[in-house]
Amino acid sequence: MKPDWVSDDGAVQLYLGDCLEVMEGLPDSGIDAVITDPPYGLDYDATHRKYKDGIDRGIVAWDAVPFDPNPVLRLGKPTILWGGNCFASRLPDYPGWLCWVKTVRNGANIRQADMELAWTNCVRRPQTFRHLWIGAYRDSESGKRNVHPTQKPIAVMKWCISVLKLPLGTTILDPYMGSGTTGVACVLMGHNFIGIEIESKYYTIAKKRIEEAQLQMRLL
Repeated sequence: MKPDWVSDDGAVQLYLGDCLEVMEGLPDSGIDAVITDPPYGLDYDATHRKYKDGIDRGIVAWDAVPFDPNPVLRLGKPTILWGGNCFASRLPDYPGWLCWVKTVRNGANIRQADMELAWTNCVRRPQTFRHLWIGAYRDSESGKRNVHPTQKPIAVMKWCISVLKLPLGTTILDPYMGSGTTGVACVLMGHNFIGIEIESKYYTIAKKRIEEAQLQMRLL
């Protein structure tokens, strides 16, 4: 299967389609690691107006189906799976967990989790990364609105890449690319990237963000 877009230098390949179908056609030798933030299968609280509006318009329905990690695990690569605590019963029993602490609650009534967890087969001891990211209060990308409902900071994905300890120029796959944050982090850190996204809206956003990151690196 040919990618829908390849960067001029060949370092980035993007696919618009179902990741399960695309991954079947990807050669294992072309992938060195996987970093992804898949739909966890969370059942949003429909009584909360923010989420109910989204459900009424079909925006968050994609996250109501239980996630099966096996297609990713079968690749047999160093892997980081965000939201692994939500489908831990379907993951191998491995002690490696990453924790992103994103709030400083201090008694405030915040309708968000204080942290997010990622399962990984790359570390033997849990590791923590503290990076404020709650509404308008952010340690990075301040003033920029999220373009995807589960968008993570570039800084968090750069941390994930650093955890992998891969040589420069290796290829990282994100089969649930979303708005392309993993791809942006790969470009900024000198890695190749393969991204797959089923929603054309987010595919277009991801492509634009990755192109902007490549331009930024050329200017530097």
